[in-house]
Amino acid sequence: MFAYDPLADFKAIVDDRRGRRLSPGAPEQSLLLQKATLAVPHEGGKRFAKDSHAFETIAQWIEEGSPYKHPEDSPLAKIEISPAELEAEKGEQVAFTVMAHYENGRERDVTALADFESNKEEIVEIDAQGDAEVQHRYGEAIVVGRFLGQVVNARVTVAKDVASGALDSLPRASFIDDLAYARFEKLGVLPSEPCSDGEFLRRTSIDLIGKLPGAEPVRTFLGDADPDKRRKWVDRCLQDPRYADHWAVKWADLLRPNPDRAGVKSVYLLDQWLRQVFRENWPLDRFAREVLTAQGSTHRHGATVIYRDRRTPEDLTSLVSQVFLGVRLECARCHHHPNEKWSQEDYYQMAAFFGQLKRKGIGVSPPISGGWEVFYHGKGGSVKHPVTQVVMMPRAPDGPELEDLGQRDPRESLADWLTEPSNPFFARAMVNRVWGELFGRGMVHPVDDFRATNPPTNPALLDALAQDFVGHRYDLKHLLRRVTLSNLYQQSSEPNASNVQDTENFSRSYRRRLSAEVVADAVAEVTQVPDVFEGLPQASRANQVWNFKIASATLDAFGRPDSSSDCPCERNLSTSVVQALHLMNAESLQAKLGHKNGRVEALVESMSSESEIIEELYLSVYSRLPSPEEREVALSFYGAADSDRKTATEDVFWALLNSAEFVFNH
Repeated sequence: MFAYDPLADFKAIVDDRRGRRLSPGAPEQSLLLQKATLAVPHEGGKRFAKDSHAFETIAQWIEEGSPYKHPEDSPLAKIEISPAELEAEKGEQVAFTVMAHYENGRERDVTALADFESNKEEIVEIDAQGDAEVQHRYGEAIVVGRFLGQVVNARVTVAKDVASGALDSLPRASFIDDLAYARFEKLGVLPSEPCSDGEFLRRTSIDLIGKLPGAEPVRTFLGDADPDKRRKWVDRCLQDPRYADHWAVKWADLLRPNPDRAGVKSVYLLDQWLRQVFRENWPLDRFAREVLTAQGSTHRHGATVIYRDRRTPEDLTSLVSQVFLGVRLECARCHHHPNEKWSQEDYYQMAAFFGQLKRKGIGVSPPISGGWEVFYHGKGGSVKHPVTQVVMMPRAPDGPELEDLGQRDPRESLADWLTEPSNPFFARAMVNRVWGELFGRGMVHPVDDFRATNPPTNPALLDALAQDFVGHRYDLKHLLRRVTLSNLYQQSSEPNASNVQDTENFSRSYRRRLSAEVVADAVAEVTQVPDVFEGLPQASRANQVWNFKIASATLDAFGRPDSSSDCPCERNLSTSVVQALHLMNAESLQAKLGHKNGRVEALVESMSSESEIIEELYLSVYSRLPSPEEREVALSFYGAADSDRKTATEDVFWALLNSAEFVFNH
């Protein structure tokens, strides 16, 4: 279907259906040509005319006996697209060409045989011949060219006119700003204004430790004249004990197994191990190595639990490639990847790293898997190609062929390759994943879908950030500090005239709905009434919940992932009617507002004026003071004929919690 497996295509055309598609004695009467020219009805439509070069070529091939290839054929080395980069005007016509370069040095124009595609047809439309037309919209499109399993990209930029040097005077905290502004200048967009202190405080607190900053810290921060206060706040967040829980939950989304399969005790042990990893700030290369080479009992060593749920080399290949390489290699499990160069051979060579993984103990027995297993390396296992049945040797995607491993666990060789500073995947995948958490989308988006047909929006910035990450020994806290202290991260979410349509180049802060755990903890914090979670100590936070079966209507409404499905689990951070109805009508929220030990009761019984109560609520919920108009509206609740100080405070509080400003990070 995709012309990525020539041998399979050849067999289908020549051998399938007892060879009925070809007529060697009368090539022009072959069904293959009759259908393609519509001499015989065909759902695929007319592909070429009878007097075309394509018709003559195929007829000649059939007459020659339909060989798979000629002995003198040279393998394809690479393909190139031209122009590879172009700054175009609206309405401009562009002709793209694809050149094939063979190993014997031969070059050939294969434009007529290549497949073309634009990732944004609203910016660039392209036909089968490589002829493109620039549309009437600003932005950047990627033109993809494919030929014989290889893929090349061309970037077409349609930029707005921006005054020369308009970005020169903007403050720059690091190379992040330098490379981002260079990108904006090319696109002709201006970044949004810097965010306010309140927005910065709320944004970083949510992103780094998964909680709202609280009224008193906001009040102190807003009144602090120290020019270095933002850096100090970031350092404070990174030392907060809640940091570990917040980031452990993110990685649990990717690695947490189904408790029905792995067992409740095993899943709990993995959860506690993940929290320890982030409490101790393990370098991410150490973390990856620990996962890849895990061995021992699932009731003693947390990382081994991952192997209890993914019980085949194929399952482990899909997980490892997606989480640590940022590549969805799963598509190559059954056939050549439809949008990338990865073949089944690549997939099963990767799977071969896990072919010698052995286990003993009690296997899984859903719905209650209470036993344990021990995982270890043992000689004798192998992985075969499902089509050719050839035993595959371990080899990572685009990695070197391994020498004889002897008695060594192949997984150790995989970990060595993955964590090499020069590895083309790991560091870029890690920084892109973290970038996606902080900005709402990755430079490659989705964050685990690196491929030639899905290039990064800012390749130079992604590479520079990955190099900086490697240079600082894969330190996650360094990476978070580097990004959050950049001016790029500290932009307002309010667009300007030039960047209002930008949804992928980070010229403004993109508003993001809070995750389920952050919403639940925020409600508990601002109301000062903690949630009660079955099986957890009193006053436990939602970010400490380790099993999706622990009941919580709030967590369910706001989309906590169900680990009974195949991980890595992608969070759905869209809004829904269920979420709105939950905040408006949930009995648990109403109980928190009226709780005798809650914030409302404390404010009502305090000596604070009504205006001071309103100010306290705004600082708690929004991390800012109310505007004069907002203050006036809120005060009107207290003057209503059918309300008293308590009901008015509850009503104002309820209204603040049921706003987009509360459930979004902005």
